[in-house]
Amino acid sequence: MENVFKYYEFSPFFLDTSDTFSGNQISFTELNETHFLIFEKNGVSYNLYVSRYQQKKDVGTKSPEILELLVENYDKSIPAHRLMIKQYLH
Repeated sequence: MENVFKYYEFSPFFLDTSDTFSGNQISFTELNETHFLIFEKNGVSYNLYVSRYQQKKDVGTKSPEILELLVENYDKSIPAHRLMIKQYLH
């Protein structure tokens, strides 16, 4: 998973304080000024979301305006999971 985070320039993981992600750690990458892909670290698994915030500094501190679960239990060996990221970032 480290390769996925580095390749797509996700932020380092940090603790979500907005209660949106149940106090789990999250990592994000910016799609544009208001839209972000977010990985939530839930134990040993990762969930991938697309979200909308008013601004980048709100990620992890405020509730998103829009949050959609794209992939539960992300597995980089599954092509459909990899394609989900690519459809947003390429």
